[in-house]
Amino acid sequence: MKLDYRPEIDGLRAIAVVAVILYHADITIFGHNLFKGGFLGVDIFFVISGYLITSLILKELEATGNFSFLHFYERRARRILPALFVVMSASLPIAWIYLLPTSFIHFSNSILYSLGFSSNIYFHYSGLQYGAEDGLLKPFLHTWSLSVEEQFYVLFPLGMVFIYKYFKRYLIPIFLIGISISLGLADWGSEIYPSATFYFLHSRMWELLAGSLLAYLEIQRGNRFSNPILNRTLPILGLFLIGHSIVFFNDKMAHPSFFTLSPVLGTCLLIWYANEKELITKILSSNLFVEIGLISYSLYLWHYPVFAFGRIQGHAFKIQWILITVVLSVFTYFLVETPFRKYLSSKVTGRSLILVLLSLVLLNIEVIANKGFKIPSRIPNLLINLDDLVDSKYELKDKNNISCHGNIEGCHFLKPYGKNIFMIGDSHFATLQYDLQKRLDKTDYSFHVYTAGGCFFIPDFFRYSYGNPNGVNPDDIDSRCTTKFQDNFLEAVSQNKNSTVIIGGRLPYYLSRKMFDNKEGGKEGKELHPKFDSNLDISLSEHFKRSVETLTENNFVILVYPIPEAGWNVPNKIRNLLSQRPKTLFFNPSTFFSERLITTSYDVYLERSKQVFELYDSIQNEKVYRVYPDKVFCNVHQKNRCSNHDMNDSFYLDDDHPSAKGAEMINALIMNEIKNSEANTKK
Repeated sequence: MKLDYRPEIDGLRAIAVVAVILYHADITIFGHNLFKGGFLGVDIFFVISGYLITSLILKELEATGNFSFLHFYERRARRILPALFVVMSASLPIAWIYLLPTSFIHFSNSILYSLGFSSNIYFHYSGLQYGAEDGLLKPFLHTWSLSVEEQFYVLFPLGMVFIYKYFKRYLIPIFLIGISISLGLADWGSEIYPSATFYFLHSRMWELLAGSLLAYLEIQRGNRFSNPILNRTLPILGLFLIGHSIVFFNDKMAHPSFFTLSPVLGTCLLIWYANEKELITKILSSNLFVEIGLISYSLYLWHYPVFAFGRIQGHAFKIQWILITVVLSVFTYFLVETPFRKYLSSKVTGRSLILVLLSLVLLNIEVIANKGFKIPSRIPNLLINLDDLVDSKYELKDKNNISCHGNIEGCHFLKPYGKNIFMIGDSHFATLQYDLQKRLDKTDYSFHVYTAGGCFFIPDFFRYSYGNPNGVNPDDIDSRCTTKFQDNFLEAVSQNKNSTVIIGGRLPYYLSRKMFDNKEGGKEGKELHPKFDSNLDISLSEHFKRSVETLTENNFVILVYPIPEAGWNVPNKIRNLLSQRPKTLFFNPSTFFSERLITTSYDVYLERSKQVFELYDSIQNEKVYRVYPDKVFCNVHQKNRCSNHDMNDSFYLDDDHPSAKGAEMINALIMNEIKNSEANTKK
């Protein structure tokens, strides 16, 4: 059953896809992102899909009394799969060249799950936050929305046909109940379960059903128009609601939720009240809008991998990315989409799609089976070593004799005898604990680790969830950093006197409440500094000093001075640099890096750490020992520069957390001070 063509709907598609592309391009004008709500273009697509699919189903049922599922799913396959398969096939060789093995495995998993209409489930359980920095590097993250639509296409026709045959008179109440339940779940879940609510069908169904309701009302009424005044004014209101959402909403809001009603309602108003005599309809039906709308599916498919690979290569030519996307989309529309939808027979279409599908499945299974092809013939050894950092920031690989405590990232490595070492700090210290535990395994110390993300050792201080990207209430206390966390540590130390306490973390960050800028282009992103509170009316510095002095009454304290921050993602920067290497069999990393070693300014480090140095230096006590990480990071390879890596390893996991190699360098210094404290204990 063929629908009457409505050019203004292609115009709506144009608005939706342009909004999404500009949002992902993160284009700013005078420091402002004018399309920070552009992700809502996906919600516009959902309403349009619900309207068109329901129109197809109901018109066929009204005309014939039956519905051909085979014909329906064939049309969906012709519409969705050819262009998707082309984008996937074209991305594979690019992934082979530029992706590290672990990223290559994630890439192949995302393709396989997308082919199974379930990439939304995969990305949710992978813990990938849409709009986050790491998500921008996943070439097929955007297929989550395709999976939602495909799940809808599988389930909805079955339910629709059943309801139409047996409960037709109740269709409107059923639609309204479905919309209400789904919207309620979305609004509730966006605060409690933000990831599942964003990715899953149950909280997106109301948007699709909103379009379905319009389709049913139109077929029942025989037309969409009712009032000349409303026909002239409500399309303007609809466009305003969409435009306002795209410009003023942002990805920190609860979504989907009651807020999402604005673009959804705006889309419904445009679909229902659009007519050829009205200005907004004429604009949406213009050649420019229609032509963009016609290639909108290809634009949506191509833009994310193009942008992701551009970022992975370290290119920032966003206009170039958009132009490449447009060119590829035009070719895909005319050479792939149109032939498969209009000209090729069912037999040719079926055989072609099955052949490509099997090829994609086998190739990506091969990538996973070969662990992302971690072989020197594909990437240099330095990149192989970099890949070992991925997905293992705080992993403790030896789980023997460990007692973990709730949400604390660290654990206790217990031994049945004597001396104790306590470590307390934030996520930067968490990266040190595995290597330090291995070193202490060779001694007679018991190792007690208290580390929590964003939680420095400051008794009676706690951290709000302010700035937390996981959708929690900003007025809630962050469960990882509470006064109880600090108290548990102090109680454990008080029960084990004459222990050695290692204290450190990203204190320059907490004291300045500013992200790091290395003054050379490495400036940390949009994250806001967490808000802290205290039960004491004194400064963080003064309270920290008093706390350390109290600890030294019965224990030794090792103060770890600030670890140099890089400011840029070091593994990515090394990978981008190595992508420029000569493609020869005799590539020599030492020669290549002799003039290209990635470093940062030592003077910037000293300025950033000045407060901490003054604070630590003011604590004068014979039981305090000091570790200076800058001595192994800075002024080693180049004067007045802090090295980010050597010929074999990156010293960082990202822009500030030490890698396994960085941890080894720092822990060697810590072990020296442990020996010094032990020697003084025996005196």
